[in-house]
Amino acid sequence: MFERHEGGESAILVHVNFNDENNREDVEELQLLTESAGVTSCTVLTTSRNAPHAKLFIGTGKTDELASLVKMHQADVVIFNHSLTPAQERNLERIIDCRVVDRTGLILDIFAQRARTHEGKLQVELAQLRHIATRLVRGRTYLEGQQGGVGMRGPGETQLETDRRLLRARITNIQKRLDKVARQREQNRRARKRNDIPTVSLVGYTNAGKSTLFNRLTESDVYAADQLFATLDPTLRKLELPDVGDTILADTVGFIRHLPHDLIAAFKATLQETRDADLLLHVVDCADENMRENIDEVNAVLEHIEADEVPVLMVFNKIDKLDDPTARLEYDEQGMPRAAWISAQAQLGIDELLSALNQLLAGTQVEHQLTLPASESRLRSRLYELNAVLSESFGEQGEAVIDIRLQKAEWQRLLKQEGELLESFISD
Repeated sequence: MFERHEGGESAILVHVNFNDENNREDVEELQLLTESAGVTSCTVLTTSRNAPHAKLFIGTGKTDELASLVKMHQADVVIFNHSLTPAQERNLERIIDCRVVDRTGLILDIFAQRARTHEGKLQVELAQLRHIATRLVRGRTYLEGQQGGVGMRGPGETQLETDRRLLRARITNIQKRLDKVARQREQNRRARKRNDIPTVSLVGYTNAGKSTLFNRLTESDVYAADQLFATLDPTLRKLELPDVGDTILADTVGFIRHLPHDLIAAFKATLQETRDADLLLHVVDCADENMRENIDEVNAVLEHIEADEVPVLMVFNKIDKLDDPTARLEYDEQGMPRAAWISAQAQLGIDELLSALNQLLAGTQVEHQLTLPASESRLRSRLYELNAVLSESFGEQGEAVIDIRLQKAEWQRLLKQEGELLESFISD
């Protein structure tokens, strides 16, 4: 259904330096994304603008220069390091006579190549369908049929509407199948909570070394490589900690600057593992000169998926690339680990990291006794939905005395949603 990059394709890369921080991208990251897609970069066209050109994004002069470069290098595709509107893509393709792909399309293509599981393939296809739906335009002769008038009527409108209807039907079908997968994942999460098995989720900017660390901690063989989005499908493995027991470690897809919203929406079920985790290991490439910006981007995505309330242990990876490759732990004011400096590849600091996990997870649960009046049946039902109820009895006035136990992150989320009302019912 979709045009996919094939190995050996050649591309002209286009990067624009904007004054606006929100539009700024990294040209080196574009080159890494291109390599990850299996495309060879011929050259990079750079320019500076205060704002994107409405019709051509880079302006008429640079578009003519781009057309000359395409002809000179006989490029197969032009890849922009920015998001383009459908109209800008069509206008550029008409002038340079070459296929144009924007940053979102490139990332979607990489995801399509990397998806391995049934769920991952469905999620990627859903994101692709949503993206292409905004670009569903037939050739100019088809569209002329929509103008009406003698000699202008034709199959254009019918064909275009047929394509849109097929897209909508396919999107609905995939969404139903993903909803079914999400329900299964939710059942598995509830089962883990009932068995008091904590979950640790690895998050971080793409290529920070999450999968390498995952393999090191769990003695697994998940695919890991020095490339963007080497891991796409989520993987769960069991990890044994001395004072905690069985723990589930989850490896998730890496984040990236300006991650397409269609991808965030499509991977909602996968990212739910992050939202419901008891602890996040935020893996950071400490040798990357853009380390601070990458941390901010990950935090922004965590906030977007409502996972910003989950406790975080910062893991500064790849210390073997630093001048001082010393493995160590950093502690907060309460004496609890807040950061670990390690190298998963060189096996530095792994024991220290395991010790930090053991300390943090040993106290991840909270227990309370609540006295709920009979009128609070909604809150009582919510506690049962969370599998938080240990025991329940009833007083003379019909009030429910409930002993609960749940993870700290879930308790903080509940407090945030219910506010002072919940706190007023605590009777222990």
